[in-house]
Amino acid sequence: MRVTNWEAGSTSEQANAWAVVRASLKEQAGARLFDQWLKPMELVEDGDPDTVRLSLPSAFMTNWVRSHYADRLSFEFQQLLPAVNSVVVETRAPRAPTVALTAESPALADIPLSAELAAAMPSPVAVRAMAGITIERPTLDPKLTFDRFVVDQSNRVAFNASRLLAEPGVPRFSPLFLHSGTGQGKTHLMHSIGHAYLAAVPDAAVLCMSAERFMFDFVASMRARDTYAFKARLRSSDLLLIDDLQFIAGKDATQEEFFHTINEIVGMGKRLVISADRSPQSLDGVEPRIIGRLGAGLVADIKAPDLALRRAILVRKAAELPGVPIPAEVLDLIAARIHFSIRELEGALNRVAAYAQLTGERVDLEFAVQTLGDVLRGTQRRVTIDDIQKLVTQHFDLKPLDMVSARRSRVVARPRQIAMYLSKRLTTRSLPEIGRKFGGRDHSTVIHAVRKIEELRDQDREIDNAVRVLMRELEA
Repeated sequence: MRVTNWEAGSTSEQANAWAVVRASLKEQAGARLFDQWLKPMELVEDGDPDTVRLSLPSAFMTNWVRSHYADRLSFEFQQLLPAVNSVVVETRAPRAPTVALTAESPALADIPLSAELAAAMPSPVAVRAMAGITIERPTLDPKLTFDRFVVDQSNRVAFNASRLLAEPGVPRFSPLFLHSGTGQGKTHLMHSIGHAYLAAVPDAAVLCMSAERFMFDFVASMRARDTYAFKARLRSSDLLLIDDLQFIAGKDATQEEFFHTINEIVGMGKRLVISADRSPQSLDGVEPRIIGRLGAGLVADIKAPDLALRRAILVRKAAELPGVPIPAEVLDLIAARIHFSIRELEGALNRVAAYAQLTGERVDLEFAVQTLGDVLRGTQRRVTIDDIQKLVTQHFDLKPLDMVSARRSRVVARPRQIAMYLSKRLTTRSLPEIGRKFGGRDHSTVIHAVRKIEELRDQDREIDNAVRVLMRELEA
């Protein structure tokens, strides 16, 4: 086996093809990118006509070339040598320096590295700079950090997983997939991961973008015929954060590129965090191979905040407001009337504080009701258990008596559990009251129904879609 340099002038078919391919790569990539990444590549001839082996002096450079040029190299060689089935890019063993050791010679550890070996081991930051790849500082919200995130049972798994992924060293898992409804904290956790990882690894390349931005930038790069720059930008990141994955549903070309991006990021042992408004299995219009890749990592959901968590969040936020004391009864009012979105919860509190500062009035319950009148009216759904039972029976083509009957067949029991779940989510009735409205069942039956539907929403797309449709109709 021998290594053929471009300048060596070998007459073998692979060597001749390699000379042509290199010339093509130099023309396409440009002198700077070619010199720093592609020129160090060498052809390794082992007599196998089916496989072309190319080597690079460092694992970092090998991974980069695999990420950005594997498809191009295969295409170029197969155009010249149809017998070639695969192109392998590998890291070559360091070459020992040519030094004659004598009794007076320094120890091997004292021998300076050759220029070639020294150049083969640049830092990631230096390599990016040499290759002309600029990783901009991520646009992370300075307020969205781990120490400002209020934790309870509804978000504890997602919080702990986010903390683990932000630790330096080899990531314990990747990707991390966070899902929840709008305004329940997944974006907060993503920004927190970015802040914590940059604090631990200041030179890390961290990129944060929405899936919509991913799609826009990719389409722009295709129109400009410069997809290599787009790919280099994303795949050179050490931590990639992509928010709201559901927005690429149905976009075939974007999903193709997204699939290759997550494969490369995870394959290189880097960190990837993705969020969406539902679990991977419930993402309609997203390719199965993407769903499978995401499900292979860690999936963590964030459930809607209960009253205790909403109250705790408001207490934390109120303590940060400068010079505006917020009485406990005002916090109780906001926590009780705004149910689903933490973002809306904080917005209501900020509105009360801002109006108090602008008017000079003292904050009390009457002031809060006047200030938040339209907000509170908007959250007052006036949904009753009777409304829920009626809509559920219509949706599943059942009889009204099925909601209160003792029938346990799944065709009846599952819709009944959904109705109990919606009653807990959309009304202020207590668990015993809900149970009595469903044929005199006790509160433990209602608890079981709520937990069962929460579990099924993560696993069964049809159940999740049915619940979403029913909630939209009831909240309209």
